[in-house]
Amino acid sequence: MRTGAVLNGRRILLIVAGGIAAYKTLELTRRLVERGASVRCVLTEAGAQFVTPLSLSALSGDKVYRDLFSLTDEHEMGHIRLSREADLVVVAPATADILARMAGGLANDLATTLLLATDKDVLAAPAMNVRMWEHAATRANLATLRERGIRFVGPDEGEMACGEYGPGRMAEPAAILDAVEACFAARGRLRGRAALVTSGPTREALDPVRYIGNRSSGKQGHAIAAALARAGARTRLVTGPTHEPDPAGVEVVRVESAREMLEACRAALPSDVGVFAAAVSDWRPAREAGRKMKKSDGAPAAVELVENPDVLASVAAAGNARPALVVGFAAETDDLLANARRKLEAKGCDWVLANDVAPRSGTFGGEENTVRLVSADGVEDWPTLAKDAVAERLASRIADWFDARAEAAE
Repeated sequence: MRTGAVLNGRRILLIVAGGIAAYKTLELTRRLVERGASVRCVLTEAGAQFVTPLSLSALSGDKVYRDLFSLTDEHEMGHIRLSREADLVVVAPATADILARMAGGLANDLATTLLLATDKDVLAAPAMNVRMWEHAATRANLATLRERGIRFVGPDEGEMACGEYGPGRMAEPAAILDAVEACFAARGRLRGRAALVTSGPTREALDPVRYIGNRSSGKQGHAIAAALARAGARTRLVTGPTHEPDPAGVEVVRVESAREMLEACRAALPSDVGVFAAAVSDWRPAREAGRKMKKSDGAPAAVELVENPDVLASVAAAGNARPALVVGFAAETDDLLANARRKLEAKGCDWVLANDVAPRSGTFGGEENTVRLVSADGVEDWPTLAKDAVAERLASRIADWFDARAEAAE
């Protein structure tokens, strides 16, 4: 990414909440300004216990806002205007308290009022004790905020000020800066492109009640569809049964079986890019019972299975309707890279994102993913990231691919 090019002239509203990690926001502010961004800082009452308004003002070159009921501030820069004039809102450190208030829609100080009033993207950098990070209330708040489109960077794992060790350290300023740049870099880069994404599991009926399925939650596929839409692509999401909310700005087609998914994907062609994140059942029962099978009928001696159509391979072999870039997923429990390379060749796709879904990984149904991008050019190792961060990274790589293709054609 070209230093300064992405952030030059961008307006960042930085909300500094209360936590020992607040000291890192001084470095973050300096780096943002160096990259050409305009930074306005909002300091919470708790945040002022760790950094001073004078420090933030000196580094940002602008006034620091603190009081929701300041008559002068409200006259010169009302809180609605303050939130709307920003191009991006950054919350760092995003403590357990402010995340809870964001999730609850509270507006009991200037920071939370701005967050409730803004119509701009919000990037949060969580920072808290490991027990607070792992608490069920925090996990629920994070899930709620992710559903609303809030983006996250970090937290990192390491030793904390309290002496404990684990996830909860706020991301370093350089990582937050990269995340800020990624928010802007992705905007509009895929405008004019059409994207097809599959997500979730498929269900193959045994009878009108029972089915063969898998543990896929659809979190990763839905996040990818949302990221591609944010980057400007006209995105169609073909999804099996999930509890995930529909991503904003995405056309959603719901299916049950692998055959229905293939039919819906073919109907979505032609497309510029196809990302096949769904966990499609390899087999289905050869016969579906017309009524619910009863215990009194006796257990069937065997359930005969037949092979399902291969959605990824079928779209990759769709001739002129084939997407220019076809991305598959290899969800494996062992021999990750070997299986991913075999899939890349056998399915005829351009990239495969290989991820470990062994029970120990917590990938199915979890909030994080560790993937490797496998292509004919080799293997890219990506760090463990939140699934929405994986999606943003993939959308950026897809945009890079189309940019390089356009440059080569000139």
